[in-house]
Amino acid sequence: MSSLLQVEDLKVHFPAGRNKDGSPRVVHAVDGISFELEQGKTFGIVGESGSGKSTAALGIMRLAPITSGKVSLGRDVISELEGEKLRQTRMRFQMVFQDPFSSLNPRKRAGDAIREPLDLMSYIDPRLRHEVVEESLVAVGLHPSAARLFPHQFSGGQRQRLCIARALATQPELLVCDEPVSALDVAIQAQVINLLLRLQDEKKLSYVFISHDLAVVQHLCTDVGVMYLGQFAEKGSARQIFSNPRHPYTWSLMAAALKPDASQRGRERTALIKGEPPSPINPPKGCRFAARCPFAQERCRQEAPALREVESGHSVACHFAESLEAPLPELRAA
Repeated sequence: MSSLLQVEDLKVHFPAGRNKDGSPRVVHAVDGISFELEQGKTFGIVGESGSGKSTAALGIMRLAPITSGKVSLGRDVISELEGEKLRQTRMRFQMVFQDPFSSLNPRKRAGDAIREPLDLMSYIDPRLRHEVVEESLVAVGLHPSAARLFPHQFSGGQRQRLCIARALATQPELLVCDEPVSALDVAIQAQVINLLLRLQDEKKLSYVFISHDLAVVQHLCTDVGVMYLGQFAEKGSARQIFSNPRHPYTWSLMAAALKPDASQRGRERTALIKGEPPSPINPPKGCRFAARCPFAQERCRQEAPALREVESGHSVACHFAESLEAPLPELRAA
């Protein structure tokens, strides 16, 4: 199956003033990530806060300036599009944001919010757009009469359903979802995740799914990239990542997700990293994880590891990926 989305060496850097010597300071928010996504599949990006996950999503969506690299949606190189061509191509890829309340205009009725992208970029006859609004509401489990209500009249879960309905209105092929369930209660999270799975099956949608919740990613995603300080530390199928993690940073994320009573047993403590990540303004020349890695050697501090395949479809950015073993068997079943 051919890829729907191709991301090649994507970099998103932001200016951050100047150093004392006058040289420019640059935040390396996303510093060279690559992946492909097939139609009907989900690529998950996980990592701790500040790893660059959301900036990667904004870069793919062309909502943050791309410093270099290439983003293609089928035959359209969206990283090179501008103006009217980009606006029209946006029908094919839409975004669902983290906070469903702040991403909805409180002064607009739900129906108007869903109709807005149709008015901006759709070829659909204006006389038929109200039907698309109703169909979008029904698709996410809301009654058509909800179109008359304002955002404050909905619960958090219902507001996120509205945001999904708005994203679906232009009949996109790709949805980029940035932490779409993190602001919701656990029970509501499950409902929204099941909704996304159903819509994916019915409409053959593809997702880029950003999350810090490993359980959600394991349930929803077919492929996963583990992001650290703007780069992928590990990348592979969800089965490979969760059954056979090979990077110490991935082990740490999984150890942190274990139940408290489990995470305090024996060698499990060695998988829990300490300290803060280095500054993205001045990333280290060697492995970016070396300062926090309990297995780091001098080579790690001097030489940046390449993201290389350790098995078919499974890549790790670690010099010693073949010789290291996960500190606890429980991580392999996390």
